[in-house]
Amino acid sequence: MPLPVTAVAAALLTALYLVLCIRVIGQRRARGIALGTGHPALERAYRAQANFAEYVPLGLILLGLLEGLRAPVPLVFGLAAALVLGRALHAFGISREPEELRFRVAGMVLTFAMLAATALLLAGFALAG
Repeated sequence: MPLPVTAVAAALLTALYLVLCIRVIGQRRARGIALGTGHPALERAYRAQANFAEYVPLGLILLGLLEGLRAPVPLVFGLAAALVLGRALHAFGISREPEELRFRVAGMVLTFAMLAATALLLAGFALAG
């Protein structure tokens, strides 16, 4: 069964993840650090990438399941937009020196809200059959 909203969200999130990966690689090369962090800018780039990798897979799984249960497309799209925007805001905020805490917090709030709302909706749609 096609999951177009989840597919678009996955594509956008993949693009953002690749940017975050390239930033970590660039920091590693510029500083000559193959393993570990060892530098504040590398630490920020690494944590932005790692935090992204910690939250996005679960968000995409939840979206795909919800879309697979034929939830209304505007609802799934809104949740997907919240995940994409939340991860982008967080990555932007944590990557700055000095840190842009308001973006980091807004990103986490959006991400947590998306995960919680999607999980609740998923349970409701699944139970409603």
